[in-house]
Amino acid sequence: MRAFREAVEKLDLDAAEALLAPDVVFTSPVVFKPYAGKAITAAILRAVSGVFQDFRYVREINDANGRDHALVFTARVGDREINGCDFIHLDEDGLIDEFTVMVRPLSGAQALAAAMGEQFERIAEEARARSN
Repeated sequence: MRAFREAVEKLDLDAAEALLAPDVVFTSPVVFKPYAGKAITAAILRAVSGVFQDFRYVREINDANGRDHALVFTARVGDREINGCDFIHLDEDGLIDEFTVMVRPLSGAQALAAAMGEQFERIAEEARARSN
């Protein structure tokens, strides 16, 4: 998933959003219920780009058929180091239809949950505006 990786690394969030399917399902590492739709997923990506510091992908793993990808990353939230992985599945059109994020350690996930929780109102507002 070179195109998505490059867009995120360059903080070109419009390019990253363009790679999302309209019905993409985003599964957060800190929230039980998945988020459905391009607008909310794009808003989450924009918010997390402001929350993560020193973000970088360190490894990319792709399956043989080219539809499943894992992008391993490191980042920081405040004083907490995070290791994580973006699990991405592509639909028949090559767009991201499943996006699952996992992070560790627990203290990093808790810091991420707190920081993203502070952003939730703005995330929801942006998603509503993009849906209209």
